[in-house]
Amino acid sequence: MIIKRRKAGSMGLNLTSMIDVVFLLLIYFMVATEFKTAEESFPMDLPARDAGQTIMLDNEPLVIVVESAGDGQRDVRIQIEGPWDSVATVEELTQFLRSNKIDEFHVTGLFTDAHPVLIQPTENARWEHTLATYNAVARAKYTNITLDAPVTKLDVLQ
Repeated sequence: MIIKRRKAGSMGLNLTSMIDVVFLLLIYFMVATEFKTAEESFPMDLPARDAGQTIMLDNEPLVIVVESAGDGQRDVRIQIEGPWDSVATVEELTQFLRSNKIDEFHVTGLFTDAHPVLIQPTENARWEHTLATYNAVARAKYTNITLDAPVTKLDVLQ
């Protein structure tokens, strides 16, 4: 009887499945990774500062007090709180706001279009006068307009 001897089996790893797993992990991490661009600096040309130009306004709202003087459409009194010239009509308010607005052509203005504007009607102010004032500010292309609750005449004077 002939006895066949088995050859000793060689031990090894199945590299094909290992390579598949490595490539799947590589693809997963490449897809799941968020690549960010490096921070960049942007050159900016700032205007030269004049010695006399020192006015800097903070974001205090421009308060416009509206009071009705009668029942007519033009019977409205408008007062802008602060050191501003007085305005008599809604049209003058629009002109005041446009002339003091900073835009691409009028760089000497005081307010940006996002400067907060607070419209404060008095107790006797009619809705149409308050709305006309709001529309005047919107016509001047201001975007941050707020209507406040009605105030008494004594609150306005203080």
